[in-house]
Amino acid sequence: MLTTDYVPGAPNWLDLGAPDTDAAAAFYQGVLGWSFESAGPEAGGYGFFKRDRKTVAALGPLTEQSARAAWTPYFHTPDADATAKSVERAGGGVAVAPFDVFDEGRMAHFADPAGARFAVWQPGKTAGLELVTEPGSLCWTELHSPDPAEARTFYRAVFGWDTEEMSFPGGTYTMLSTAGAGKDGSFGGVAQLQEGHSTPPQWLPYIEVTDCDEVVTKGQELGGSVLMPAVSAEGIGRMAWLTDVAGAPFGVITSASPDSGG
Repeated sequence: MLTTDYVPGAPNWLDLGAPDTDAAAAFYQGVLGWSFESAGPEAGGYGFFKRDRKTVAALGPLTEQSARAAWTPYFHTPDADATAKSVERAGGGVAVAPFDVFDEGRMAHFADPAGARFAVWQPGKTAGLELVTEPGSLCWTELHSPDPAEARTFYRAVFGWDTEEMSFPGGTYTMLSTAGAGKDGSFGGVAQLQEGHSTPPQWLPYIEVTDCDEVVTKGQELGGSVLMPAVSAEGIGRMAWLTDVAGAPFGVITSASPDSGG
């Protein structure tokens, strides 16, 4: 389960690169109830999504001409430079070399061997997101990979993540947890990217919501689209995949309570 007591390898930040930050801010305010707060003129248009005055994600303009709108998860590292070397040794690529973000922390962007983008955050003054798991905040991160076995090997080498295979009708799902934490440290999973799928290998963030179906309807009304209609999974909850107005994919879930049976 995600908490704000961040440990190495745990998701600790999430941001969206968008071609039109005003349109993105309006969309997520309407769909998830987030407000947007600029980080100031020196931040180049970057700012924070807030829920109950707590930072739940961030938003900035796309900086690469060919880049597509996308969410990027960041994982806690005590040493961004060492992580960059681990990524290269494991067969990944460094998209943005480690650099300091004022005195808030140190960050870097990477791609895994299949091309899925992710980042790391080495905390300074900012430890990470201020709210997770609660409605309106990040609760799960899911990698869609064409080669889950390769992905498991890569991320284990970089972050030391523990994995557990779970079978379901039609395939398997890999549960991810921080090193040595067991199920209490679970934060995400790896799913098989289906052949012919229109989206590339990528990390998909899930936002906890109080009513999955209501959010799906609202997302469509505000110009988003549905990648996967709302479905229920026993013991897990009701979930859906959406895209925002610029096509950035994200998931929403109304998690099952322990005694609900799904």
